[in-house]
Amino acid sequence: MSKYPTVYHYPNCSTCKKALAFLRENGVLFEAVDISVTPPSHEELRTMIERRGGIRPLFNTSGQRYRLGGFSEKLPTMSVDEAVEALAQDGMLVKRPFALFGEHGLLGFKPEQWAVLCP
Repeated sequence: MSKYPTVYHYPNCSTCKKALAFLRENGVLFEAVDISVTPPSHEELRTMIERRGGIRPLFNTSGQRYRLGGFSEKLPTMSVDEAVEALAQDGMLVKRPFALFGEHGLLGFKPEQWAVLCP
């Protein structure tokens, strides 16, 4: 594991831009990864599922790929393996920004939650 958080983001996402700006403003060193090019790994997704208590929080339910893929109908019966495979294949399905660091699993951006990364 890196000594700095890896933050998966989408460059055109305003919420992601806010999260990255927040980290910079607070002196947090991090690695930014474009989630549309390099989605989180199977292992990272499984870790986040454990930390968030299920698969639904990991899905970008407001995204076009979620709607077009019919995931609102599929999600209730998906296994963890099926969800991890879908998310690992298409980063645009993943709720963003997405960051794992130490014991923290962060999805979406709420400054009070992301403050755990600040020195």
